[in-house]
Amino acid sequence: MNRADRRRFAAAWAHVLMGTSYVPMTSAEIEGRLRGYTDRLVDALLSEPFATAAAREVGVDLVAVHFTSAESLARTIDLIGDEMLDALGLESSPVWRDRIAALQGALCSGFVQAARKRTLDEQEAIRQAVLDARDAVEQALRTSEARFRAIFAEAAIGIGIGDMGGRILEVNDSLTRIMGRSADELRAMLVSDMMHPGDPESVWRMYEELVRGEREQFRVEKQFNRPDGAPVWTEMIVSLVRGEDGLPLYQVALIEDVTDRMMLQERLRHQAMHDPLTRLPNRALFLERLTTVLRQHEPGDRVALCYMDLDGFKVINDSLGHHVGDDLLVAVADRLAAVVHGDDRLVARMGGDEFVILLQNSLGTGQAVEVADTVLDALDEPFRVGGHELSVGASIGIVERPVNGQTAAELMRDADVTLYWAKAEGKGQWALFDPERNATEVAQFHLSATMPAALEREEFYVDYQPLVGLRDHNVVGVEALVRWAHPELGRLGPDKFIGLAEETGLIVSLGRWVLREACRQAKRWQDQFGSAAPFVSVNLAVRQSRDPNLVGDVAEILAETGLEPSQLQLELTESAIMSTADEPLDALRALSQMGVRIAIDDFGTGYSNLAYLRHLPVHELKIAGSFMEGLRDAERADPVDARIVSTLVDLAHALGLTVTAEGVETLAQARRMADIGCETGQGYLFAKPGSPEAITAFITEQLD
Repeated sequence: MNRADRRRFAAAWAHVLMGTSYVPMTSAEIEGRLRGYTDRLVDALLSEPFATAAAREVGVDLVAVHFTSAESLARTIDLIGDEMLDALGLESSPVWRDRIAALQGALCSGFVQAARKRTLDEQEAIRQAVLDARDAVEQALRTSEARFRAIFAEAAIGIGIGDMGGRILEVNDSLTRIMGRSADELRAMLVSDMMHPGDPESVWRMYEELVRGEREQFRVEKQFNRPDGAPVWTEMIVSLVRGEDGLPLYQVALIEDVTDRMMLQERLRHQAMHDPLTRLPNRALFLERLTTVLRQHEPGDRVALCYMDLDGFKVINDSLGHHVGDDLLVAVADRLAAVVHGDDRLVARMGGDEFVILLQNSLGTGQAVEVADTVLDALDEPFRVGGHELSVGASIGIVERPVNGQTAAELMRDADVTLYWAKAEGKGQWALFDPERNATEVAQFHLSATMPAALEREEFYVDYQPLVGLRDHNVVGVEALVRWAHPELGRLGPDKFIGLAEETGLIVSLGRWVLREACRQAKRWQDQFGSAAPFVSVNLAVRQSRDPNLVGDVAEILAETGLEPSQLQLELTESAIMSTADEPLDALRALSQMGVRIAIDDFGTGYSNLAYLRHLPVHELKIAGSFMEGLRDAERADPVDARIVSTLVDLAHALGLTVTAEGVETLAQARRMADIGCETGQGYLFAKPGSPEAITAFITEQLD
C-alpha cells in the first residue's frame, strides 16, 4: 500500500466514523490522526514475525481521542475486514484473512479495555460524589441536598439506594430505563428479587458480606431480565454507606448498561472461534471444548477423536484454483455438519483441508468407527462446485480411550499419527490408534535421530561371516555385516537400523564407513595369509549404488588401505541392480574395470531381465537362502526347490559367473549344492558372523 492508498484508506475511515462519537477535533485533524493509525495497522499486518500489539494500541488510542461508542468500533472493524486486503492488493487467502481477524480482535481488545477503564473512572467519580452527598445528608441535608439530587437525577449511570434489609428506597431515571421498570415498580421490590439464574454464587456471597458490614464494596458483571424477557448486561458497583456510629446504614448500587459491549464481545468471540470460510468451529474452539471435556468428566467417561484429511484436495486446489478449492471446502463442511450432529459432538476445521470430529461421552471404538464410516459414505457422492463435478475422499485417524489421565496435546498427537497411518495404507479409509505400533515407530524415530551421533561416537562395528568352498572347505571370502552397539538397547542387527539409514540418507556415510573398516580388515588378512587371504564382500544399498561419489570413494579407500581391488566384492540386491536397466551403469562398469568384484545378492527373489543380465558387469550370484529350506533334509528334499536352484546355477555358469549358496545350515544342503555345481556356501553350518579375531581363528583352523 503506497502513501496515496494509505491516505485514501484513512479518509474512508474518517468518513465512516463521522457522527458516531463526539470528538473535539476538526475533520482534517481526525483524518490526520487516522492516517497514523492506518500506518501502524498496515505495518502490523505485513510484519514478520506477525504481531498484533500495534493494533491493540490503536484500539486504546481510539478511546483516548473520544471515539468511544460501540458504533465507532463496529464501523472500524467492518472497514478493516472489508477494505484493507483490497487496498493492499493482497489475495484474500486464509493466511491474510486470519491475520486481518487477529488485528480486528487485538484492536477490539484494546478498545474494550480502554473504554472499560474510562467508564470505571467515571463511576468512581460518581461514587465519590454520592459519598460526598452522604456526608451532606448526615449534616442535616443542608447545603448539599440540591447538588446530590442533581447528580442522582441526571447521572447517565443508574443509581439505586436500598436499606440494609434489602428494600429499594430510591432509584434514578437511568436505572428505570436500564431495568425497563418504573420507579414505583422498583421501589416495590427487594434486592433479592433481582437474582438471575446465571448469577455466579460469588455475587450473592459478596452481597451478604456487604450487608453484614464485612465488606465496603464489590464490583461485578451481572445480568438482569426486563419484564419483556429481554436480557440486559450491566457492570455494577455496590457500596456500603455507614452512619456516624460506623454501623451500616444504606447500600448504594451504581449500574451501567453494557449490553451492547457484551454483544459485540460475543460477536468477536464467535468470529475468533469459528473458521471464516466454512463457519465451522476452528482449532481454538475445538481445543477449548476438548480441554473442558478432559477437565470436567465423571469416572468411566470416554472420548473419541476422528481426525480427517481430504484425499486429492491439493490437486483440485492447484489445478482449478483456490476459489474452487475454497468452495469445495465449504461444501465438505456443510456435508459434515449434516451427517455429524448432536450436543455431544463437534465438527471443527483445523486448517487447510483438515477437519476433526469430537465425540464426548463416547460409547466405545465401535461408535467412533461408525461415525468415520458415515463420513466416508457421505463424501462418496461427488460435489457440484463452480460448474465442476468433483470427487474427493478422506483419510481418518481414530483415537478412542478413557478420558481420565488424557491431555489435549496427547490426543491430538495420537490422532495426527493415526491419520498418517490411514493415508499411508491407501487413503479413503480410517485407521485406529495402535499403542504398540506407535511405540515401535517412536523407537524407530529415536534410533534414526541418534544414528548420526552414534556414527561419530563409533558405536557401530563390523562382524564377518565366511564364504566357504563347498569342495575344499577353504575360506574363499567373508561378508561384512554391520552392527550397532547401542548404549541403551544393546546389540542391534542391521534389520533394526539399515532401513532407517536409507530413509534418512545416512546410509551413504554409514556405508562408506563400513567399506573402509572392511577394507582395512581385509588388508590385515591379506598381510597375514597372503594368497590364501579371503576377499571381503560389502553390501551396497540402493541409495549408495546411485551415489555419484561411489567410484571415487571406493578408489580412495582402496588406495588408503592398500587393499588389492580383486580382494573387494560389492553386493547389490537383484531388485536394485535390475532397477538400473534404463540408467547408466558407468559406476558398476568402472568398478569392475578397476578390478572390484560385483555380486548380485538374494538372487532368485526379485525380477530379473535375463537378457539384460548377461550385459551387466557381474562376477557372482548369491542364491537366496529361502531356496535352501527345501534342501534341508537329504531324504525329503523338495524337487521343485532343487530344480530351481539347479537352473539358477546352470544359468550363472552359462554367463561365466560363480555361485554362492546363502543360508546353508545342514550338511545335506551343502552336499546337494556341491553336487549341483555351486562353488561356495555361506551359513551357520560353517560359521556364524563373528568378530575379526574369531574369523581369523576360523581361517587359521581351515588352513591347518
